[in-house]
Amino acid sequence: MSEKKPSFSIVIAVRDQSDDLKANLPALLGQKYDSFEVVVVDEHSTDDSSDFLKQQKAENDRLYSTFIPTYQFQRNRRRLAYSIGVKASKNDWIVFADIATTSFSEQWLEELSEFACQPWVLLLGYINKKTGDVRLKTYEDIEKAKQIITRAERRRENEGHSSWMLHLQPDTSYDFIVVRADHAHELLRFFIVSPKLQVPKEH
Repeated sequence: MSEKKPSFSIVIAVRDQSDDLKANLPALLGQKYDSFEVVVVDEHSTDDSSDFLKQQKAENDRLYSTFIPTYQFQRNRRRLAYSIGVKASKNDWIVFADIATTSFSEQWLEELSEFACQPWVLLLGYINKKTGDVRLKTYEDIEKAKQIITRAERRRENEGHSSWMLHLQPDTSYDFIVVRADHAHELLRFFIVSPKLQVPKEH
């Protein structure tokens, strides 16, 4: 009897990224994997993202989309969007991904499934933009990844990047994060940073 493979919820937050959705959402929905869903949280887009998501939902039952309620709209909307996405997710593992990434192969989740198991609770993923190869750094303790995650988020805020995924030097950033669902809200604590907080100089 074969061991049951882990199930994944891919959580994506978007704002005015209609072009990225049209270019890359089909690759995520077309994963050669049985147990997964894609959850998209719209941060009040002003382009045609909402219309495109409605069209895709009608054509693919793996897609779920929602949005940040106006009364909850706040400065730290990205963390709020991910929190909403986590609450909407149904599966064992949460994958925080960036819709602007164009390197997701159709075997991406299959590769992740080999590592999404005990004793790991968190994986930081790196994608080789030329070959599409995936490299994963595994953690048994979320706290051990805190420095990498908070540093990447601070750089994003300070440098004005629209995406929270930064392609920096190896082992100081990531292209996606995989976390066990029961640890997802613990992970989101790391994204509460001040936009004015400066990144310490590296020695």
